[in-house]
Order: sequence, then C-alpha cells, then structure tokens
Amino acid sequence: MKDKARILYLFFFGDMFKVLHDRLQSAALLLGFKDAKRICFQFETMLSPVLNLPCTNRETYTNDNQKGLTSVCILFFVFSTGSAGTPVMFNENGDAPGRYDIFQYQINNRSTAEYKVIGHWTNQLHLTMETLQWTTGDSSLPVSVCSLPCQTGERKKVVKGVPCCWHCERCEGYHFQASEFTCEICPYEKRPDQNRTSCQPIPIIKLEWSSPWALFPVFISILGIIATTFAIVTFVRYNDTPIVRASGREMSYVLLTGIFLCYIITFPMIAAPDVVVCSFRRIFLGLGMCFSNAALLTKTNRIHRIFEQGKTAVTAPRFISPASQLVITFSLISVQLLGVLVWFSADPPHTFVDYGEQRTQDPSNARGVLKCDISDLSLICSLGYSILLMVTCTVYAIKTRGVPETFNEAKPIGFTMYTTCIIWLAFIPIFFGTAQSAERMYIQTATLTVSLSLSASVSLGMLYMPKVYIIILHPEQNVPKRKRSFKAIVTAATMTSKLSHLAHERPNGEVKTELCEGVEASAPPAKTTYVSYTNHAM
Repeated sequence: MKDKARILYLFFFGDMFKVLHDRLQSAALLLGFKDAKRICFQFETMLSPVLNLPCTNRETYTNDNQKGLTSVCILFFVFSTGSAGTPVMFNENGDAPGRYDIFQYQINNRSTAEYKVIGHWTNQLHLTMETLQWTTGDSSLPVSVCSLPCQTGERKKVVKGVPCCWHCERCEGYHFQASEFTCEICPYEKRPDQNRTSCQPIPIIKLEWSSPWALFPVFISILGIIATTFAIVTFVRYNDTPIVRASGREMSYVLLTGIFLCYIITFPMIAAPDVVVCSFRRIFLGLGMCFSNAALLTKTNRIHRIFEQGKTAVTAPRFISPASQLVITFSLISVQLLGVLVWFSADPPHTFVDYGEQRTQDPSNARGVLKCDISDLSLICSLGYSILLMVTCTVYAIKTRGVPETFNEAKPIGFTMYTTCIIWLAFIPIFFGTAQSAERMYIQTATLTVSLSLSASVSLGMLYMPKVYIIILHPEQNVPKRKRSFKAIVTAATMTSKLSHLAHERPNGEVKTELCEGVEASAPPAKTTYVSYTNHAM
C-alpha cells in the first residue's frame, strides 16, 4: 500500500492538477466536507510516516505547488478502506468517527467466564440481542433506573441518603393511600376500596332467616309450638278429667305457658334488630325459663314440705292449696319482671352496629353486625335468675327422689331438672367459648335458642306428653284414683324413711316386704277426716 500511495502521489503531482484542484475540492464539498484542505491535512498527517510525504502542517496547502497533494488526499480518502474493512470517513469537523466493540462478561459452555462481543458502535449502536445474558435468565433488557413508579395503593418510601430514589410500599390492612408518600388508616366504620385510594363503608349484616344458623332453631321452635299448643288444647278440653285434675290444673297451665314462651323467643332472637324486637328480646329472653322453673320449683317445694311435715305431725303444712301455689309462683316470676323493668329504665333498648366482631385481617371480608344492645353481662343477668331457680328446683328434686311415685310427680320432675342442667352446662362453654370467633353472632344465637327449645322440650316431653297420650289414646285409664288420707301420706313417708335407714342391713326386697307387712299389720284405724287424692296431687 505504501508503494501504491507513492505512485499515485508522483503520477498526480504537478501543475496539471491545478486545473483539477477546484473540481476536486468542489466534489469534496458535495460529499459533505466543508474544508477539503483540513481533511487532507488530517489524513496526510496520519500517512506521512508511511509515505514520507511533506504534508505535515496546514501551511503546506497554501502553496500552489501543493494543490495536487490536496487532490491526492481527497482521492485517497474517497477510495480507501480501513484495516477493519470499513470505509474511511470523517465528520464535518475533520474527525474520524469512533468505532467500538462492545463486550459482555458471560459464562460460556465450559462454565467459565469470559468476555464476548455482543455488538459494536459506528455512529450508532448495533447489538446482537440473542447473544446477551442476564442474571435473571430473561432475554429482555433489564430496566436500569433508580426507582420505578409506584402502583395504585402504594406509597413512596424515600431511601435514606438518596433523595431521588424510593421504595414502593403497599398500604396494608385498613390503610389507604392518602398521598404520594403517606398511607392513612380508614375510620373505624370504613375499609379501603379495592384500589386503596379511598375508604368506603363496611357492609352491615344480620342473621338472615335463610341462614342454616336460623333454619334449625326455627324448625325446632315450630315443632315445639305445635306440640305445646296441642297439649294446652288437650288439657283445656279435658279440664275436668281425673288426670288433668291430678296434675294440678293451675300450675300445669303456668308451666305450659313458660314452655310456650321458651319456644317463641326464637323468633325475636332471629328477627332483624330494631327497638321493638330488642324490647321483646329483653322481656322474653329469661321469662319463659322463669315461668317454667318457678312452677317446677313450687311443685317440688310443696312435695318436700308435705312429706317432711308428715314425718313429725299428721297435720297438713300451710300454703299447699292451688291458690297458694299460684301466689308463690307469680311472686318468683315478679322478681324477673322487676329486673327487666329496671333494665328498661337504666338502659332503654336500642340497636347498634358492631364493627369489631367481624373485623378480619383482610378488609375485604370485614362486616358490621347489626345487633341489639344486649351484652354478655346483661344476658347472664337475665338468665341468671332463671338458672338459680333451676338449680334450686334440682336440689328439691333430689331431696324428694325417694317419695313413692303413686303420690306425686317428683321423679318425672327430677329427670326433667337433671336433663335441663346438663343442657345448660353444655350451653355455657359453647356460648362464651366462641366470643372471639368471626361467626360469634350465628353460633351464640343458635346455641341460645336451641338450648331454650331443648329445655322446653324436656319439660313438655317428660311431664305432659305421657298425660296427653293417656287422655287421647287410652281414655279408659283416665279414671279417678282412690282417695288417700293425709295419714296414708304420713305412713308412706315414714315407711320410706325406714327403708332408707335399713337398706344397708338386708336385701332390698326383704326389707321392703317386711316393713310393708309390719305397717299393714300394726296400722291404727284410719281417721274419719280424709283429704282427697286430687287435693294432694303433686
């Protein structure tokens, strides 16, 4: 190449190129070079060590003798290529454009690291995208920015020491995006919307009639109401028959009223809360149990007093007449009504929305529960008195468990109270053990109503269904019993005491037979004053 340049230089050097000079310079201008002399100077400076040309400074181009060199430089520039096989080019300032190879440090097939050419730069970037490798394993170009824009519902958390960079932090829980850099918590009765840009009211729910938690209690209550109504109608229709009279008509109607109220309370407990519904809940929540337990307590107390009196005297105890029994029963019931009246005066019934009961960690599942203002403490107070009557009645039932069943209903009452106590012992842990559950409203309402219905069903089934069965299906058994004197009752009480005292000395059958025979042989003549069986019916 050096010899070729010399031949071109000698061939074109001379005055003959003065004529071509202007044309070649014009051609250089047409090719985009504003100063052909400057371009040749730069190019000849680069070639002078090789060609031994005297083109070493700009002044050489001012001599007319060197005009040919300018042409040589231009022609050499136009028709030459570089060592890399790319055209030799200069920009408008006479500078050669840059050319760079671009490398990336990659892992090759031998699992070793090396630099690999992935592109080059010649006036613009040329990349071979298929040869690129990234730590993410993705072929797409990673974004090289300080921070990306935050999404909706996220706040910018500025990086300490780098004020123009931030981390995107989502507004969690019940917080919403109040501004670009802050999250704020929603009011207690609200939750963030789906985008977490504002707050919206929490939906309000209540126990629906179509809910499984309501269908089962309602089903039991309807069956109980039908059965109780049938028993009441039967007793009213056969009011003067021996079985109804022997059951104590007045006390039976009081007890059946209490059973009916225990069933009917299910409907106010499930109905949508308002002032009227809340008032009915307060009144009838403990009233049905109070009616039932007060009547049963009065009955068992009467039986106990009769047989305790018979152990020491032959005179009948006081306050055993039906009228006295009604007075005692309604006196016990009045305590419950007085407590309800005080409750109404101190805290009038109203409704409220409980947002804490179903305030879940996920705001989308949060619900407000529409409720009556009956707290757990108020519930305990309302049912507590009835439960106290129940426990007292159970104690009397235990005391009278040895009384002959031909004289009274002590044994059926005892079984009723034992079963009722078991029901309410199961109710307490279920009701109060679910206080923190998200399904608290449903579980507690269903548990309370079912417990009341089961208690009523036990009383109805053990005390009145057998009588209704005899009245309807076996009327031949609904006949007067023979009259018993109070002396006979005293004798039965004394015999029962002796049996209890000597039971450990002889076998049960032997002791009972001997005592019965002894009582019959040595019994004095009966007095002429009789007390009818009906009057002493238990």
